[in-house]
Amino acid sequence: MTKPIIAITMGDPSGIGPEIIAKALSLPIVREFCRPVVVGDLDRMRKAAAILQTTVAIRPITAIGHASEKIGIDVLQTGDLPSELPFGVVSREGGEAAYQFIVSAVELAQSKQVDAICTAPLSKEALHLAGHRYPGHTELIAHLTHTKEVSMMLASPKLRVVHVTTHIGLIDAIAKIEPGLVLRTIERGRAALIGTMGREPRIGVCAINPHAGENGLFGHDEEAIKIAPAVAEAIRKGYDVLGPLAADTLFFRAVRGDFDLVVAMYHDQGHGPVKVLGIEEGVNVTVGLPIVRTSVDHGTAFDIAGQGKADERSLIYALRQAAILSGKAA
Repeated sequence: MTKPIIAITMGDPSGIGPEIIAKALSLPIVREFCRPVVVGDLDRMRKAAAILQTTVAIRPITAIGHASEKIGIDVLQTGDLPSELPFGVVSREGGEAAYQFIVSAVELAQSKQVDAICTAPLSKEALHLAGHRYPGHTELIAHLTHTKEVSMMLASPKLRVVHVTTHIGLIDAIAKIEPGLVLRTIERGRAALIGTMGREPRIGVCAINPHAGENGLFGHDEEAIKIAPAVAEAIRKGYDVLGPLAADTLFFRAVRGDFDLVVAMYHDQGHGPVKVLGIEEGVNVTVGLPIVRTSVDHGTAFDIAGQGKADERSLIYALRQAAILSGKAA
């Protein structure tokens, strides 16, 4: 089977994106399951390679079809990044470059020139300084693909979590949660896993309140009003779903192997357990898009950018997950 072509967006050029890409693509293992192409800046990738003192070839290409099968870093030059831009500094130029990398990669995926995209981290602050008012990658890519609603799924070797709400405040998240949104999130997570598992996934749905509300003792009956009807409808459709369940015990049970997927109600409810298990192994998957998109599950790490210290493992896992979701993985 032909290996999937994956476009890797460089992320904020002042963050650790260029370094983790250079580290990952210097390893033969990546070429075993995909053909990676960096959508970014050639000079920046050369600087990252110099910092790492790697001798891997960095090859400029002008079209995806020119990407080599040999180990190395193929770079599709996108935009015009100032060469003097320092590492570790938030800037409008960095935000604009990161935005352009994403736009180009999405266009490549929509035109079927690449099989998936994998994103290195960007800075929301830099993105906003450049005039692009999106909470993050997920919302930006949804806008570019004209997708009304998507979900964020975090995947690690021991735990998968899909989120009903993400980048909004906790009070706003609770207000936004309603049975229709919960059901659609369950369905998006289920659809993503069926394609890779080949069976009906076992899904556990988190409650909002401690102890799942204790039959109305805690909260204002959010479990009964906002979550239980969605779970009942999912069961009626034949899905293997259980909930709402107390989040603390649900995550324990999922890691133990009782569930294939946890549906979290808000950002930190889902992110916390995944990151405790190991941020270097976490992968962010946007489910519900017409294209495949995965990402590292960490930020730009401006504090260590340009020092060669960044861990590339999350990017390798994200590339492998993108290959699997593309349907072309060996």
